[in-house]
Amino acid sequence: MIEVLEEKKGEDIVLLDIKQITTLANYFIICSGSTDRMLDALSRAVNDRVRKEYGMRAKLEGLPQDGWILADYGQVIVHIFSPTRRDYYQLEQLWSDGKVLLHVQ
Repeated sequence: MIEVLEEKKGEDIVLLDIKQITTLANYFIICSGSTDRMLDALSRAVNDRVRKEYGMRAKLEGLPQDGWILADYGQVIVHIFSPTRRDYYQLEQLWSDGKVLLHVQ
């Protein structure tokens, strides 16, 4: 998933291990996109790759124009934000007890 986000020019990508602090998921992947079109493209690219490689479909929430798309794959939840929404919600701060496994700027 991270590779796809990098290929599609996702920004400030973070892989956060949260399995020791919640049963919600094992990992969060958080990234930003600069426009609504980019958020949509990032979401579609991740969904297409996961569907092809693992046969999984995400439970999707949010729309590009909302500034936040959440794709839930069970043990991995992908958060794709506009920079403004990411700054507002500050998920990295909220889940700071988790372990940052990767940070691609």
